[in-house]
Amino acid sequence: MEDFIGRRDLLDPAELRALSARSDLRGLVQLGSHVLALGVSGFGLYASLGTAWVVPFFLAHGVLLNFLYAGQHEMSHWTAFRSRWLNEVAGSAIGFVVLYPKGFDRLQHFAHHRHTQDPERDGELLGRPAYTPFSYLIYVTGPAYWYFRARRITRHALGLAPEPFISAIDRPRVVAEARWHVAGYAAILAASLITGSWAAVLYWLAPLLATKGVHQLQNTIEHLGMSRVNRTLANTRSTRTNAVMRWLCWNMQYHTAHHTFPSVPFHQLAPLHRRIVSVLGGEPATMSYLGFQWAFVRALFARGSEAAYAQDETWVGPRGQPDRGQPDSGQPDEAGATHATA
Repeated sequence: MEDFIGRRDLLDPAELRALSARSDLRGLVQLGSHVLALGVSGFGLYASLGTAWVVPFFLAHGVLLNFLYAGQHEMSHWTAFRSRWLNEVAGSAIGFVVLYPKGFDRLQHFAHHRHTQDPERDGELLGRPAYTPFSYLIYVTGPAYWYFRARRITRHALGLAPEPFISAIDRPRVVAEARWHVAGYAAILAASLITGSWAAVLYWLAPLLATKGVHQLQNTIEHLGMSRVNRTLANTRSTRTNAVMRWLCWNMQYHTAHHTFPSVPFHQLAPLHRRIVSVLGGEPATMSYLGFQWAFVRALFARGSEAAYAQDETWVGPRGQPDRGQPDSGQPDEAGATHATA
């Protein structure tokens, strides 16, 4: 996936190579700071049990757990660290924590990047019906998200992995990965029952499940309500937010830049974004978290369903700067690597 680019006319090859440089140090600092914050929130949760302070610590701990996925996402691109093994090991560990097996995530995410906003091929859209106000509420607050996540792991563990983006070669690995996850969760459950401990619930599952809605602010803003044409600058939205949220999300708020050049690691997305803005003469489509939610929900209530809107037009928020109307396409670069839609 790291060999894919969406536009060949925004950066020259040398500039792209420089921006694509990866760093074990930068990745370890980012991941280490996130894990340290989890340690602080976990200790605060423990120390505040029985007091009113338990509520903010519980919420902070859950948000930090959910946003670990931002690191896993980066590791699925092999861009969090320069060393491939660090991406594999850390990404797999995070996948276990957030109930999202990393191997499957990589395959689904590859399909998402290659076929962004194509309802028949985008790994994140396959099988998803158009949102109504009620179905969106259930999804964005977490219940539907966790139901489908648990159902998929269980289905894969039973040997059922029919997703079209999972090849015959990859299917056994996806099934084995799901079985390891289920075995691990079963071992934690058994240990909890034997010892009578609620630690796994208190410090992991309960905060993780309860605060999914905060993480969904990022998941939903990236593409919903954007055009479904084959151009990253038209089908992807960036997010206007603060430095704390950018740290928490590993800079994925620069989502248009990421989808256009997914080989660029998280710590280079800000300069990449600035470079794209300078070439376009303005920002790509950008909204705030709450501004998007308000606009999207209003649009759903106005017509009753996401399906009521034209799919080749952006129907929530600004369209961003013109992108000259060039579709993304697969072309080999000067090194012979094949590139396609980001």
